[in-house]
Amino acid sequence: MKSAIVVKLAAAAAVVGLAGCTDLKPLQADIADLKSQVSKLESEVQATRQAADQANAAAQSASQAASSAQSTANQALAAAQAAQSGVDATNEKIDRMFRRSVSK
Repeated sequence: MKSAIVVKLAAAAAVVGLAGCTDLKPLQADIADLKSQVSKLESEVQATRQAADQANAAAQSASQAASSAQSTANQALAAAQAAQSGVDATNEKIDRMFRRSVSK
């Protein structure tokens, strides 16, 4: 008789267990929540990608500006060196003039 009761209790437990497995509402709610999270993450990834693209464009613009500034600095250096050569030549001429006037 005890074994019949144990069998009935086991059968009842199996029915309750199987009934719990067939309840899909919690799983559907979890799936909906996950879909919502994935959608949110996709929009965040897209926003991050746009920000990275903008940063890349700004970096390229800054690089071009730096290149232009370097070119201008090189031109200024060349002009300064040419001016210094002119000044050195003029100073040399003045020195020669004074040497001639002193030696006369």
